[in-house]
Amino acid sequence: MLIFFFTLLVSFSGFLLLFLDTQPEQQRSHNYNHAPLSHPIIGCLVSFYQNRHRLLFLVWKMKRILNVGSEKSLKEAVKLVHESVVKIIKAKKDKIAFNERNCGMDLLDRLLKAGHEEIVVRDMVISMIMAGRDTTSAAMTWLFWLLSKHREQEASLVKEFSFGENENKCLDYECLKEMKLLKACLCESMRLYPPVAWDSKHAGGADVLPDGTHVGKGDRVTYFPYGMGRMEALWGKDCCEFKPERWFDEESVKKGVLKCVNPYKFPVFQAGPRVCIGREMAFIQMEYVVASILNRFVISPVSDDYPRFVPLLTAHMAGGFKVRVHYRNGTQRIKLE
Repeated sequence: MLIFFFTLLVSFSGFLLLFLDTQPEQQRSHNYNHAPLSHPIIGCLVSFYQNRHRLLFLVWKMKRILNVGSEKSLKEAVKLVHESVVKIIKAKKDKIAFNERNCGMDLLDRLLKAGHEEIVVRDMVISMIMAGRDTTSAAMTWLFWLLSKHREQEASLVKEFSFGENENKCLDYECLKEMKLLKACLCESMRLYPPVAWDSKHAGGADVLPDGTHVGKGDRVTYFPYGMGRMEALWGKDCCEFKPERWFDEESVKKGVLKCVNPYKFPVFQAGPRVCIGREMAFIQMEYVVASILNRFVISPVSDDYPRFVPLLTAHMAGGFKVRVHYRNGTQRIKLE
């Protein structure tokens, strides 16, 4: 579970800092194991995932009624998460009231200034933490595994991290935008192993799909990104192969960008009016973590066994990704800000 929990905690820390303008002192000093907010949230989610598949429906229902065992632990974890997030919200409210003119405009600021009730803001913050934390960590875990099986792609990535004679260049936002191969590798990894393997929408009104299928009001329509990423009709005969180069064409290479792919063909971040609002931030976080690690370390799997893809609420690698970490030969080429 090393890579999963490392990427999970790093992405969680980045979320706190960038979206909520808050970060526990322990996280600032990189002591992630004792971060007061990350601990209850991670514990709550792990408990949820484990209990969801461990017990029969009637058993956990009875435990919930009696408030015993795993249901009692889950209830306590949820309470702790709520209290932790509310504490952050109240601190932000005090900050806004004390110095409103000079207060920043992070996501939490905007939610509070929009006049939403505290419980609504609390639930929105928790949803965003869950959506942005588990998904990015799962995506990076699969990418590290794929790169361990495709060393030539990893070598190309490491080369992309090099800036020639400019060895003092920092890894910042502008630098990340130049790393097209890194973004292509992430897209290709998520095509094969999407963080959300399936998703559903409920029709707000009656409609007819392009193929003539009638959808009634309130009907549930489910789509399957995991299966779509392996459809020969969409991605060609090599659809099951890890090929980051499929995200480039002659025109995109000339422009220095990835080729445009229809989001309905690659619905990892959804599409249309419901497209993921954190898409670009997710890419920035993942690119920063992957570049920071691969620039300095070589990740090697402990076992040669093929990992199992588990499509839960957020899809992940069964048992985590157990690895050996070695320093990469040569000097460090990029600095971290």
